[in-house]
Amino acid sequence: QVHIVESGGGLVQPGGSLRLSCAASGSIFSIGAMGWYRHASGNQRELVATINSGSSTNYADSVKGRFTISRDNAKNSVFLQMSSLKPEDTAVYYCNVVLATPRGEYDYWGQGTQVAVSS
Repeated sequence: QVHIVESGGGLVQPGGSLRLSCAASGSIFSIGAMGWYRHASGNQRELVATINSGSSTNYADSVKGRFTISRDNAKNSVFLQMSSLKPEDTAVYYCNVVLATPRGEYDYWGQGTQVAVSS
């Protein structure tokens, strides 16, 4: 079994910062790409940022220059540092982890953490 646990969401004022954390545990052979997605009410789930096993990153245009994704391979963890937050960043943020096994790659998702940006 694999468990994905997120933390770090909350309520913040516009212009503020938050740091999301996500850790994978359990029967892990190898971790490939890791990423963050978000789902705002009335919208579809969208990609926020991804980081591959070589630490190459990809960001949604809406968060470039404000969010930074990083990973700690020793701790099977991925982080999202969010700065200059805007009300439109309000959403449930989900961690995604791609686990590589001899049988193939499998997607795992966290339970989601709420981020609310409001004055």
